[in-house]
Amino acid sequence: MGPETFLFILLATVVNSFIGLIGVLTLWMREKSLESILIILVAFSAGALLSGAFFHLIAESLVEMEVMTSFIYLLIGFIIFFLMERVLHWRHCHEGKCDVHPFTHLVLIGDGIHNFIDGVVIAASFMVSVAFGWITTLVIILHEIPQELGDFGVLVYGGFEKVRALGFNFLAQITCIIGGFVGFFLLYTPESIAFLLPFAAGGFIYIASSDLIPELHKEENMKRSFLSFVFFIIGIVFLLVIKILLGG
Repeated sequence: MGPETFLFILLATVVNSFIGLIGVLTLWMREKSLESILIILVAFSAGALLSGAFFHLIAESLVEMEVMTSFIYLLIGFIIFFLMERVLHWRHCHEGKCDVHPFTHLVLIGDGIHNFIDGVVIAASFMVSVAFGWITTLVIILHEIPQELGDFGVLVYGGFEKVRALGFNFLAQITCIIGGFVGFFLLYTPESIAFLLPFAAGGFIYIASSDLIPELHKEENMKRSFLSFVFFIIGIVFLLVIKILLGG
């Protein structure tokens, strides 16, 4: 585990971090065109968050710890995200004006934790072997692309300007690099970050169920409502299929 391993970890986490800029593909879209797909991105993100929480984070946490312990951390994560939203809502909306929805901050926090974990996992994988490290990086990128695109849509839907949403989404993504550093220099052990898996899952479940899904219920147009439901299911199935195909 010398300098070469560290350089591979750094390269892999940097490449993964740039997935946070995938929203740049929408920067040149007309406002009306972007608005027409935002509800779809919100729906997809809600499904992807739930699928990621249940089939990736919780499933992995149950390998690392007892079931009861995992669910305790999950509930703690859910409660803490609830409290954070209460505080953010009070701070930003106590005067009756709230141009940016509080849930956007929770999305960024949850995504940052998730990406930090990804960085640690990438580091640990390269410590096993270079080949395993790149395979793990590819797996993470595959499930990050739809999630980051969905997160970008959620931020814009929640009131962020497109460029600002892109910047904050990228900042949340680069916590992957920090996770890579931590994983390499602090001699990764599963127990050291195991609690973060169900904690992040609790946050993802809270965001999807408390903030994103209620936004879908506000859609009154029957066609768009049905389309959002379809993409909600697609978000769930997409991450599940990736999990199955990659031997999860």
